Amino acid sequence: MSKAVSKYLHTDMDQKAGIEHTFHKTKIVATVGPACDTYDKLLELVKAGVNVFRLNFSHGSQEDKARIIEYIRTINKTEPYNIAILGDLQGPKLRVGDIAGGSLAIKTGDILTFTSKEKVMGTMEKIYVSYPNLHNDVKVGEKILIDDGKLEVQVTEVTPAGDVKVRVNYGGTLLPKKGVNLPDTAISLPAMTEKDIADLEFIIEQKLDWVALSFVRKADDMVDLRRRVNEKQSTIKIMAKIEMPSAMEDLRNIIIESDGIMVARGDLGVELPVEKVPMAQRDIIRKCIHRAKPVIVATQMMESMMDRVKPNRSEITDVANAVLEGTDAVMLSGETAMGQHPALVVETMKKIIIEVERTEYRYNREEDLKPQPHSPSFLSDAICYNACKSAHDVHADAIIGMTQSGYTGWVLSSYRPKSPLYIFTKREHLVNQLSLSWGVRAFFYDEEQSLDDIIFDQIDILKGRGFLNTGDVVVNTGSTPVNQHLPTNVMKITKVS
Repeated sequence: MSKAVSKYLHTDMDQKAGIEHTFHKTKIVATVGPACDTYDKLLELVKAGVNVFRLNFSHGSQEDKARIIEYIRTINKTEPYNIAILGDLQGPKLRVGDIAGGSLAIKTGDILTFTSKEKVMGTMEKIYVSYPNLHNDVKVGEKILIDDGKLEVQVTEVTPAGDVKVRVNYGGTLLPKKGVNLPDTAISLPAMTEKDIADLEFIIEQKLDWVALSFVRKADDMVDLRRRVNEKQSTIKIMAKIEMPSAMEDLRNIIIESDGIMVARGDLGVELPVEKVPMAQRDIIRKCIHRAKPVIVATQMMESMMDRVKPNRSEITDVANAVLEGTDAVMLSGETAMGQHPALVVETMKKIIIEVERTEYRYNREEDLKPQPHSPSFLSDAICYNACKSAHDVHADAIIGMTQSGYTGWVLSSYRPKSPLYIFTKREHLVNQLSLSWGVRAFFYDEEQSLDDIIFDQIDILKGRGFLNTGDVVVNTGSTPVNQHLPTNVMKITKVS
């Protein structure tokens, strides 16, 4: 075995754990919170099947986040895993203020007054809403939803003093600090608040793998985020959270300007009519696959397991349907951040994923995604397309790709090949970033020899780590001349000796 190969291998125990971690092709994202914010608990979640940890910047301090980041980095250094870290910016989340007595009972037909001028203690007379432009943006007749849509009011008057009078359509108990949604209103707030800008600086300094922008309304929001990232010369990948009707209207352009997409069904389910959410989810996933952009389905996937040891049957079906639709990843929020059984939730989700992928999953979607001649990446797309088609035709035991930018990994993944997919790269940041993509297992490899030597090295590395055996058939993609780092332009079929 060459020195070039031996330095990429692990112990036998590491190899076994690393192989088991690839059993599910649809990835699992877990939100970190008080229920799992120690090193041991994070490692337990990784062993249960987590591929990406989400840090929610709506809660906790940057100091807490830095400690958790260090734990995850230690796991990546000492264990056979490549776990990505996703920083999720809070965005311009609108909320009601404090409520006198801790709650307020409001009935259908009540008339309330919202103000953004002064932070009053909420009563039937006046309630504070944290949105300075509320009186300028809302119009008479528009709906305002509170607490994830549990309460609904309708604007009846905007006073000269800047107060907004509303009639209660659906009443209930109003609690302090609950979220406010304006599904009928064109919001004039910037996509990034001062807090988001400060958190983005921290995220870039900490060299996280992904950053998600909340409440994206149009592609320009992502263009602005990309500009801020580029100004810092960061390699971080940017993700748009789709949770507003205006984002659905500009979905194509948002996907183009983003590196990945999150279907944030919490607010999306409030902003859109509920009956439209399932088709919106399916449409977003389909468009992301066609653009070779990773997509996450998020929110309330296993919420009953916050305090139970088994999920509801509807939740099982929800996870299974997201997998069948082709999502790259499914996400857990409060279930792992605050729930009583974080590792059990992950294990349960992994079992659902594996069962769907074993029985009903539609692999080998290359016929749906033929290379487009007008695409600037047409030639490399054609190689990736034929690599997946050939792997299907010859029942290949693996597809092995090489990438400088990550693009080859994302394109090969988008075809959803049944053959295991291994991606090698000399860019260390890509090893973790690719952990979000469906089916991808990424490896660091920085040798530059002849293409044949590189291909044989990669096969030997995978043999040495237990992913390949003698006699296996492998489809490789790469580029030549090697030292020019060109887009993918070569495909080769090899029988492992």
